[in-house]
Amino acid sequence: MVSSFNLHAADLKGGVKVFNDVCSECHTMKEGRNKKGPSIYGVIGRKAATIADYEYSDAMKSSNIVWTEQKLDEYLKAPAKVVPGGKMKYEGMADAEKRQSIINYLKFFSD
Repeated sequence: MVSSFNLHAADLKGGVKVFNDVCSECHTMKEGRNKKGPSIYGVIGRKAATIADYEYSDAMKSSNIVWTEQKLDEYLKAPAKVVPGGKMKYEGMADAEKRQSIINYLKFFSD
């Protein structure tokens, strides 16, 4: 489900680097494959806690979040603030440019 969103290779390269450096220990971009965290393939536009074969925290299940670009930006900046009591062990990413790089990468793999 690769989107028709038109990104330049340089835009994706930055997102791939940040994803690999920060996110890939716990998440994968492979559909149907989870790690410590759920697959984030196709995440933009998806309701949180909806991958059937992943055990989400009660906090994430009850969050009623739909992963928009804005909500992802907020979550990447401060996961515990957006979903208090969630399982995400990442403190957050202050750098807005890096957050946008990841979001651009995620957009490439979302409808």
